[in-house]
Amino acid sequence: MVTKQFGDSPDEADLRRADSLGREIFSDVANKWALLIIEALGERTLRFSELRDQVDGISHKMLTQNLRMLERYGLLERTVYPTVPPRVEYTLTEPGHALHVTIDGLCDWTHRYFRHIESSRRRFDS
Repeated sequence: MVTKQFGDSPDEADLRRADSLGREIFSDVANKWALLIIEALGERTLRFSELRDQVDGISHKMLTQNLRMLERYGLLERTVYPTVPPRVEYTLTEPGHALHVTIDGLCDWTHRYFRHIESSRRRFDS
């Protein structure tokens, strides 16, 4: 995996630039599965199977890929307990909790404007 490295340039955090590290981070974290995983974790610690049950429609592969990416970015912690079978739990880190607040706002917005958006879609499509 090729990853951009942060330099001293403020352009590296500019989301509007296609070649910026900021754009890479935004693109990875702002996918539907990552957002739903962070929302599901919220203030809780969950096991893999509990997360899969909370995020309806996610495949085992997509959950695994997104959990690894979120761990790599420092947004969640993975704890493995030495039991048979191994127990693995996921919890949000401080930056993950900060992002969760933003995602909660997006969820609130969706609920608030759901009827308006659905009405607009019907008008547009007819």
